Amino acid sequence: MNWGQCAQDRLSDIARCSVDTTGVTRFPFTPQHEAALDVIRLWMSQAGLKVHMDAAGTLIGRKEGPKGAPTFLIGSHQDSVRNGGRYDGIMGVVLGCLALEKLVADGIELPFSVEILAFADEEGVRFPTALMGPRALAGTFDHAVFAMTDSGGVSLRDALAGFGGDPDRFTSLAREPAKTLGYLEAHIEQGPVLEAQDSALGLVTGICGIERNTVTFTGDTGHAGTVPMDSRRDALVAASDFISAIHDAAKKVTDLRATIGALSLHPNVVNAIPRAVELTLEIRALNDAVRDDFARLARSLGDNISGGRRVGFSMERTYEQPAVPCNGDLIDVLSAATGAICPTAPRLPSGATHDASAMADLCPISMLFVRCKDGVSHKPEEFAASDDMDAAIQSIAAFLVALEF
Repeated sequence: MNWGQCAQDRLSDIARCSVDTTGVTRFPFTPQHEAALDVIRLWMSQAGLKVHMDAAGTLIGRKEGPKGAPTFLIGSHQDSVRNGGRYDGIMGVVLGCLALEKLVADGIELPFSVEILAFADEEGVRFPTALMGPRALAGTFDHAVFAMTDSGGVSLRDALAGFGGDPDRFTSLAREPAKTLGYLEAHIEQGPVLEAQDSALGLVTGICGIERNTVTFTGDTGHAGTVPMDSRRDALVAASDFISAIHDAAKKVTDLRATIGALSLHPNVVNAIPRAVELTLEIRALNDAVRDDFARLARSLGDNISGGRRVGFSMERTYEQPAVPCNGDLIDVLSAATGAICPTAPRLPSGATHDASAMADLCPISMLFVRCKDGVSHKPEEFAASDDMDAAIQSIAAFLVALEF
């Protein structure tokens, strides 16, 4: 059987579970989500799994092992961004199901139980929260988010309950770490590294920590035609210096990403000097100490620039998510499993967040990246080759066979 082509066909099939045909738009607890679960149930049944949906809306397919044996988890998410691609998230569910189907076809019985998890909401597009399913399993879910609403005013609690979930049973979903061997997530890289290195697969070393900061430069406004250049306190000029300095400084730090993605000006009119500029600075790094050091450098750069430009400066951290390392032992087993299939597979960090980041509070985690064309993700042009997905399926199957406990 051509496992990679089967994966491609299944991804094309489930891509139809979308609001429209411009890429894939599939939000949690919607008719498109329900249609997708019908498709995934079929995949899971074909792999010989017993299927049910838990109280968080996670579809779970279980292959029972010997009595009393622990469980290994494989998962990813079914939802998409608006007009996203057909691989992000859902590919991990497809590959996990096919890896187990391959083991059945090969007559291999594992000495532990395995579950495939299709999480409801990783993207956080419909509601201003995410990772609900894995957080429920890890026992870290914050029940306060049930009150959050979507753009139509529907609360997360009501949407989940209307979908067949049960907000009142979340506490009971927490798994026992002692009975959980680990977690594996396969995902497109969403970046250009594997393609640049001509490698179908990559071994993820960890998920980068993230922090977001609000940066403000405050100067003074005045008439654009009457205030002399040498007496201006232009907040935008200072902000421009800061943006360039951050970009140049970040290029010098290995495995660090710094992005200024939003900017607002006041008074923001054509014939007045900008009085104030507010911008966002997001910093991502696999090492939290490196991220902290860069944040301190950013503050120092801001202070120096503001002094030279005679404007005020402030920088406030508004969000922080610690880095999550992948388990070294699982990475080694995964590396050995991919060795014969993709000997060039490099080790690299994930700059994006995944369900694995929340699962790390329950058990050791591992991730396998699959090459994507031009590093493109979150858009209809997203693409992974059948041969690359076949390599991933072969590797996941070999990984499960090699696992010991």
